[in-house]
Amino acid sequence: MSTRQPLRSESLYSSKASPANRPVNLRAVFAATVGCMLEWYDFAVYGYFAVVISKLFFPTESEWVSLLLTVATFGVGFAMRPVGALVLGTLADTKGRRLALSWTIVAMVIGTAIISFAPTYASIGVAAPALIVLARLIQGFSAGGEMGSATSFLVEHAPPTDAFCLRACSNLPSCWRCCADLCWVRPSPPG
Repeated sequence: MSTRQPLRSESLYSSKASPANRPVNLRAVFAATVGCMLEWYDFAVYGYFAVVISKLFFPTESEWVSLLLTVATFGVGFAMRPVGALVLGTLADTKGRRLALSWTIVAMVIGTAIISFAPTYASIGVAAPALIVLARLIQGFSAGGEMGSATSFLVEHAPPTDAFCLRACSNLPSCWRCCADLCWVRPSPPG
């Protein structure tokens, strides 16, 4: 009686492929980690341009007050994360992770586009900072739904031997490290 190792081309749900030996779907891992990277890049780029945004969208007598308003608007995004996690997490659990992750990307693109194309305070007055706050709310909602859904998506596409590594992907460097770890060829376990 010889035990045959499953082929990488065999179905994930085939009775011939045991869960411990099922192949890693590198395309799914790559898509989830690149999505994670782009999502957090869009979310964080606001902070990098805070000084410029403060001058264009939150002009006041004091540059410090303008900067504080900009940083407070950055914080608004974090306030929406639990709402996004609740709504998009429920969507991911009921309709599928792929749909929820698609919605997070669309929402982040909408929020980033609003910030990119919003007219300045000099053009439309108080509506300009209102647009920026709205965009940050959308971005925060998106970021909140992305992390849990992406982590669950990665774990669901990993064999049990790699699931722990993918569960640890709570931030971007870990996601890229796990993706690199999955590309290494591992020896078969003894026995």
